[in-house]
Amino acid sequence: MKENSSIKRKRAIGNTFTYIALVLISIIWLFPFFGLIMQSFRSFDPAVEYGGMVDYLIPKTFSLDNYRFLLSKSTNFLLWYRNTFIIAVFVSIGQTIMILCVSYALSRMRFKGRELLMRFWLILGMFPGFLTMICLYFLLKQFGLTQAGAVPGLILISIASSGMGYYVCKGYFDTIPRALDEAARIDGASRAKIFFILTIPMAKPIIIYTMLVAFMAPWCDYVFASYVAFGYDKSYNVAVGLTRWVWTNDYQGYFTRFCAGGILIAVPVTVLFMFLQKYYVEGVTGGAVKG
Repeated sequence: MKENSSIKRKRAIGNTFTYIALVLISIIWLFPFFGLIMQSFRSFDPAVEYGGMVDYLIPKTFSLDNYRFLLSKSTNFLLWYRNTFIIAVFVSIGQTIMILCVSYALSRMRFKGRELLMRFWLILGMFPGFLTMICLYFLLKQFGLTQAGAVPGLILISIASSGMGYYVCKGYFDTIPRALDEAARIDGASRAKIFFILTIPMAKPIIIYTMLVAFMAPWCDYVFASYVAFGYDKSYNVAVGLTRWVWTNDYQGYFTRFCAGGILIAVPVTVLFMFLQKYYVEGVTGGAVKG
């Protein structure tokens, strides 16, 4: 009994220190987000002087001026937001279709050069995408998909190379018993019918995971998006547009508006992740079982 109580006491002490450490890490991790939110509700006034870190971080009066400015017709923020949303939706749908098809083919079909192709894509994926930026830019320019056509150009580039991201999805398909496919083939079902009627309903977690990851990518894209838009204001996504704001001479005035824009951009991704977190985790863990 004494030994058991001693073990329980040590476990309780260990859990207490663990929880304290996790709380401290959470506070450190959430502090920048807290500052971002507070700054978004602070209206910049050159006449106001801030006496310290607390006065600067937490405004004495809260204002919605930054959000009114973003949603007004005097800026292109709503246009940038629409561009970002359009790119994200089309990339999410296109990448999901491409990855599902490639992953199913590599998981279920056996053909000459399959292993070589998988290894080649794996090695090719190790090289950063920045190496192809110049070539892709001139290729898109030949088709008029830069500057004014930057939005469809970014969609095309994001979807075209998405097949190489088959790793997790293929691992999930490998967990689905092949006996189900063989039984369906005996009953006369075609490959397409097995894929759409049998496999897809069983792969709901990995489909949602793939769509969520593909949707999140355009929200974070800055380098290639700014490269393709190349100074054409109406083709910016939100990341490029907001960054150009803080590059202006009026850095202090636009910084609070930049924070408000960051909050508005975080809302869709946060809501999606909160509602789809269950499927996101199932997709990752299911796809990591086999490869």
